[in-house]
Amino acid sequence: MRIIVMLVVSMLFLAPAHADALMVVKQSPYPVSKTLDRLTTIMKKKGITIFARVNHGAGAKSVGLELKPTELLIFGNPKLGTPLMQAKREIGVDLPLKALAWQDDAGKVWLGYTKPDALKARHGVSGRDEVFKKMTGVLDKLTSAAVKAE
Repeated sequence: MRIIVMLVVSMLFLAPAHADALMVVKQSPYPVSKTLDRLTTIMKKKGITIFARVNHGAGAKSVGLELKPTELLIFGNPKLGTPLMQAKREIGVDLPLKALAWQDDAGKVWLGYTKPDALKARHGVSGRDEVFKKMTGVLDKLTSAAVKAE
């Protein structure tokens, strides 16, 4: 019995750490749409291609369901993505990259994206550490600028 209790307690502490290992999430002082507008503007100035923007809330509404504001931005840079796909083609299922902005039940807005190291681990990409390092730095810088209060 003691072992079961210890396992359950350890799982409670590991679950949040595991989630943190997969995503970076930052609070935004702006509404969902403005958060992604800001991120889009910043990315375009840096030459990052915006492929699509998906309004999940509008999609839910179109079928008679409710969803708090939630939008997805799909973006990428072939200079970074192509070497990763050359190393392991299957990573293309997660490229181009995505950023999700959403409003939670308390009314707070969040901006999140999958950590590049999580993609590296998921797909077993080796020999491209510099690309993942660059992606990590760029994503942090761009998303931090998008959620920075003015």
